[in-house]
Amino acid sequence: MKEIILIKDGELSLKGLNRQNFEDKMISNIRRKLKKFGDIKIRKAQSAVYIEPRSDDFDFEAALDEMSTVFGVAAFSRACVCEKNFEDIKQKAPVYLKETLMGVKTFKVEAKRADKNFPLKSPEICAELGGVLLENFSNLSVDVHNPDITVTVEIRDFGAYIRAGQIKGAGGLPAGTSGRAQVLISGGIDSPVAAYTMAKRGLILNAIHFASPPYTSKRAEQKVKTLLKKVARYSGTIKLSIVPFTEIQEEIGKCCPEDYFTIIMRRMMMRISCIVAEKDGCMALITGESLGQVASQTLPSIAATDSVCNIPTLRPLIGMDKEEIVTISKKIDAFETSILPYEDCCTVFTPKHPHTRPKPGQCEKAEEKLNIDVLIERAVNGIVCEYIDF
Repeated sequence: MKEIILIKDGELSLKGLNRQNFEDKMISNIRRKLKKFGDIKIRKAQSAVYIEPRSDDFDFEAALDEMSTVFGVAAFSRACVCEKNFEDIKQKAPVYLKETLMGVKTFKVEAKRADKNFPLKSPEICAELGGVLLENFSNLSVDVHNPDITVTVEIRDFGAYIRAGQIKGAGGLPAGTSGRAQVLISGGIDSPVAAYTMAKRGLILNAIHFASPPYTSKRAEQKVKTLLKKVARYSGTIKLSIVPFTEIQEEIGKCCPEDYFTIIMRRMMMRISCIVAEKDGCMALITGESLGQVASQTLPSIAATDSVCNIPTLRPLIGMDKEEIVTISKKIDAFETSILPYEDCCTVFTPKHPHTRPKPGQCEKAEEKLNIDVLIERAVNGIVCEYIDF
């Protein structure tokens, strides 16, 4: 019995004249992700995408698992291909759905009749096929309001398809449709979630990490790479730039007021991040800041860090609480890695009483003993890059 994967693209259907560009990019991403499971043919029609395996050894289960990571896909399902006549649908439905329907008590049938030339109307399809299934499965009864499973019959221009339920997709916009941005990744819970959230809006991701050996270890660096692998499953390959930050932090410790350590460190990170981002063609920075969560994330502190940037900073978590962030972290399988006890550079030089409401001009005065240009140049020249993939 021939099967396909049937995909609904959700938000993309709201696009106007450039809708095809979004759909083509989503299809390209699907093809890249599924090619390892066997040869496939992909086509689109009537707000749906059809993935047809061309090899007998195509791994459907693995492909469906991978489909859940493709941004732009609103929902997907495994479906049986039928001839576009009701006799073939009646014959194939009980056989194809046997394993699914034996394990449930209630069901309903829905029909989507995109081809209006099909002789039966949608209510007739539902009633006729529902009757066939009741005859074949004595465990079933009809519940049109809250069924255990919904059997769907789709009548389309070039075929008919039977499916039982569908799987919620990753949603969002296809990776690569919104440009490129660079995420500041520390190794905590927040920044991988911020990266995932912006990748879901179509951004290609670069990443930048600040390492401070010997205060931070290689295990902390490896932790960051592991987190990026989790994100890369959704976003695609991520270029990671690792910045040597020890000298800068030590100079801040020597030359700056202690209560300004955190905010000055953040300003130096943002300066370096802007330089690297522009060099790599990134149009924005991404951070995992949540308003009021820590001392450096008050509005005055955020304004003070933004003042040294010449490109926008995107903060997708700004209005989330920790519980919401943790929920997404667990969803993308990053949480257990994020809570591993390896310190990052943000926790090494934390002052006892950080300044939370700097006024304009105060940060510049607190930084005046730093040779900022020289420190940044040395850090940028010492950057090591690698590419992270899932």
